[in-house]
Amino acid sequence: MNENRINAFMDEAPVQEPERQYYYIEKAGRYLDKMCEAAGRPLTFCVTTFGCQMNARDSEKLTGILERIGYVEEPEEEKADFVIYNTCTVRENANQRVYGRLGQLGRIKKKNPHMMIALCGCMMQEPEVVEKLKKSYHFVDLIFGTHNIYKFAELLATRMESGRTVIDIWKDTDKIVEDLPSERKYPFKSGVNIMFGCNNFCSYCIVPYVRGRERSREPEAIIREIERLAADGVTEVMLLGQNVNSYGKTLEHPVTFAQLLRRIEKIDGIERIRFMTSHPKDLSDELIEVMAESEKICRHLHLPVQSGSTRILEKMNRRYTKEGYLDLVGRIKKAVPDISLTTDIIVGFPGETEEDFQETLDVVRKVRYDSAFTFIYSKRTGTPAAVMEDQVPDEIVKDRFNRLLSEVQEISAERCAVHTGTVQTALVESVNDHDESLVTGRLSNNLLVHFPGDASMIGKFFRVYLKECRGFYYIGTLQKE
Repeated sequence: MNENRINAFMDEAPVQEPERQYYYIEKAGRYLDKMCEAAGRPLTFCVTTFGCQMNARDSEKLTGILERIGYVEEPEEEKADFVIYNTCTVRENANQRVYGRLGQLGRIKKKNPHMMIALCGCMMQEPEVVEKLKKSYHFVDLIFGTHNIYKFAELLATRMESGRTVIDIWKDTDKIVEDLPSERKYPFKSGVNIMFGCNNFCSYCIVPYVRGRERSREPEAIIREIERLAADGVTEVMLLGQNVNSYGKTLEHPVTFAQLLRRIEKIDGIERIRFMTSHPKDLSDELIEVMAESEKICRHLHLPVQSGSTRILEKMNRRYTKEGYLDLVGRIKKAVPDISLTTDIIVGFPGETEEDFQETLDVVRKVRYDSAFTFIYSKRTGTPAAVMEDQVPDEIVKDRFNRLLSEVQEISAERCAVHTGTVQTALVESVNDHDESLVTGRLSNNLLVHFPGDASMIGKFFRVYLKECRGFYYIGTLQKE
């Protein structure tokens, strides 16, 4: 038994949040004490994250709640007593991966009487997924979505009390609950949600349907969280949202993203500020000005173009033109000459012709991205693009994809090499995976550098001479003061 459990345990759950969830954390902890006693050992958990950095941040919150309840983290899911899959559904093959791994877990669960399985995240917002789980994966204990992740402790306590599967999916919400536990993956850097949901409805994307409408956190709550992180040793924050450039529009007293950045800049202890993702249609001159003037905002901007063809961009419902995008890039580069630009590009969108594809190549050559995430268009059930006519044949798409990849890689290697021979500041993130005599640091422009060092340097900033470019990373040496 855990003797540290609160003795004055209330009979009824509070109505207000987050007090209500702390009540259920305590209640779940009491059930867990009994389960550990029956097992004769501490019970463990493993959170497996699929998808984006928003999901990774949600998983840190799940981990924080589980540790507060009393579970002990186990990195290997096959050995854990409680496995949580935080799912992604951007592409349909992501769903198939989850089903495959669930089947394996079902077999393991038969041998472990203390085991529980939970599923959450974007995939759970699809009604047909929940129906399939109920029909074919009845051994799953807990199913919830993206809108009520803050209720995790309450749902888990309900499952522990009833012994039955708990399913709680919300279609949408405007609710944001602050100040719940969270356990960061890195002690020196952290993601910070500034908003949730998306209002853009790009015709190929399922996200607005599973993440809901845009809702921004109050700036005071964001500042309070970052101040706490800074006090706890965090020096770099990544501001997260499906479209950070539209931050603040839903607030009672609207605030722009640029205004929020100015406030975050003033927080002592924070040395670096990153953010993603930026939608080109909402990137303001005010934001460009803030980036140009800032000493803390990293010299890296991820600006998804998706296609270089204005005709295809209109079919994608992106709400900007090729010319508008190139003009925006020109203004950014003029204000921030050392900016590193990265992007997302989709090849083979329905109706894309060779002429449209050539427009995309033209944008790549004119912008000269430091790197690009290139995707073959994947038909996503539930989106307008999935039922569009003129789906492009696979062999044509693959040929275009290979030609694009070749172009992107050649330009990226040239862009990366321009920093050779300079001294840059690197935040050491880890000991190198392949050579323990090296550490891996990240530069302001998001490129990696490997240089001699040891684990004591993790989380600290160092001036590094970039001796040699190896395509997409550098080999460096520590610059002596």
